[in-house]
Amino acid sequence: MGGQKVGVSVVIPTLNEGKNIGKVLQGVRRVLKGNNIEIIVVDGHSTDDTVELAKKHGARILYDNQGKGSALIKGLHAANGEIVISMDADLSHEPKELTLLVNSIAIGYDLCTGSRFIAGGSTEDMTFVRILGNKFFVMLVNLLFGAHYTDICYGYRSFNRRIIPKLNLKEKGFGIETEINIKAVKKGLKVIEVPSTEKKRNAGEGKLRTFRDGYIILKAIIVNAFSR
Repeated sequence: MGGQKVGVSVVIPTLNEGKNIGKVLQGVRRVLKGNNIEIIVVDGHSTDDTVELAKKHGARILYDNQGKGSALIKGLHAANGEIVISMDADLSHEPKELTLLVNSIAIGYDLCTGSRFIAGGSTEDMTFVRILGNKFFVMLVNLLFGAHYTDICYGYRSFNRRIIPKLNLKEKGFGIETEINIKAVKKGLKVIEVPSTEKKRNAGEGKLRTFRDGYIILKAIIVNAFSR
């Protein structure tokens, strides 16, 4: 990085994403060209060529095999950029939306979350059961915490780096996005939702399991309802 101040950090948890990660990183660099960026790949000890390909594209590699949330927390705390972005490694997140995520923080928001359920957003990757589950969790979080979210289980988002320690994140699994949204409201942070189009996973097997991870998300909501 030549001693320059990092402007944007992109944090990507991975596990056996060798068929996707190269294209993801190419897209990130193409869209954020002109920014001084760092890419942090937090790998869960992949058995394919994920790490080798990420290194080839200039990513900084960290390791964590405790779950998506744990990996994301490690990457967020390691980030040097004033703006920190989290995204998935399966090509479901459109790199062209990075500009909107960056600009939202640049104009003063603390947290910018992608939403598949506001005007301009959509999903090609959610079953009817998962859509119903997401709507239930959104309704519950909005009711319990006085929030106005339309989507709380989506990993494409951006942060002002200074708020990351304030969130004191704990969730090791797929409850991490819900925990972030809840704590942002509880701490009075300035939050904006922006439309996002979720594509189908490009290749490989998804790690989310509808009912198991639905229970994890519900547990995260309950835990945070009774914590400071």
